[in-house]
Amino acid sequence: MSFAERVIAWQAMHGRHDLPWQQSPESRDAYRIWLSEIMLQQTQVTTVIPYYARFLARYPGMADLAAAPVESVLALWAGLGYYARARNLHRCAQTVVAEHGGRFPEQPAALAALPGIGRSTAAAIAAFAFGTRAAILDGNVKRVLARCFGIGAYPGAGKGERALWQLAGSLLPEEGVEAYTQGIMDLGATLCTRGKPRCDACPVAEICVARREGRQETLPAKKAKKNVPERQTTMLLLTDGRRVLLERRPPTGIWGGLLAPPEAGDETIEGHVRRCGGRLLEMKTLPPLKHRFTHFRLTILPVWCAIEVMPHVAASPGREWLNLDDIQSAALPAPVLELLTIANALQGAPVGDLHTCPERR
Repeated sequence: MSFAERVIAWQAMHGRHDLPWQQSPESRDAYRIWLSEIMLQQTQVTTVIPYYARFLARYPGMADLAAAPVESVLALWAGLGYYARARNLHRCAQTVVAEHGGRFPEQPAALAALPGIGRSTAAAIAAFAFGTRAAILDGNVKRVLARCFGIGAYPGAGKGERALWQLAGSLLPEEGVEAYTQGIMDLGATLCTRGKPRCDACPVAEICVARREGRQETLPAKKAKKNVPERQTTMLLLTDGRRVLLERRPPTGIWGGLLAPPEAGDETIEGHVRRCGGRLLEMKTLPPLKHRFTHFRLTILPVWCAIEVMPHVAASPGREWLNLDDIQSAALPAPVLELLTIANALQGAPVGDLHTCPERR
């Protein structure tokens, strides 16, 4: 049996068939497939499933998503991470509605030209929704191919990635591309995992170079480690007891379009309080909160500030008041949600001695 035949036969017996976005051949839904593929980028299935269900309930079709405010899309995405995916999801829906009549194009090249859809995601959508014969190459597939065929170069870029793309294309079956695509994804996700691969249950174990040579731990090659930059910032939790003052981040960047507390920067805490038309009553430094991003680690130094706000004073441009009761449904990054949950718990609690917090960028 060929590699593809082994994968297809295994998928029929042991692959995943009950995921929420899987459709029968008679009722493929490109919108649902696309939504699941974007959510699954660098995110585990178990994490994605509840977000996927909530998105479909709120935005059951392409036109619904395209017409939604991007702030609402970000709020629904909050906690899933990699927020550029949500912004691109919204832009892609608007593009498909405006330029393609609300229907995805069927060819991978046309799909890959849409916002947020790369080569591998385009191939997955084309294969599952339209039966197009196209190769995918996500992280799981790279691992399966690198191990099975002994590709020693780093698979994330350059020579290694080019070799894997060429190999992936050469392995495509003439028929059954949907089952093959799902099967090779399932194989990487359930058997050929990063740690402790289950070679005894693998359908391609007999032809696997890594198994034969005992190289499961060294294939695929790992990216050379680099020092991860460390950053820190002071965030001000300015609250009047019912609400907290937040800033809408610019549309680009790590937290683009999301809400987050003001950062102290070069301005004094008292200056921030005066800008929101308030008077500082009490202040307390909270324990630092560490959060790791893909390219750096961030230490947040939170300062809880109880303030009195003059009646009828609106927030300054770019800032808005959020009711503390609404923080679970707001467009907040995960670490900010954690901070605001702490701030909410502090309401009515003894503040104790006041602390002076150094200003940091």
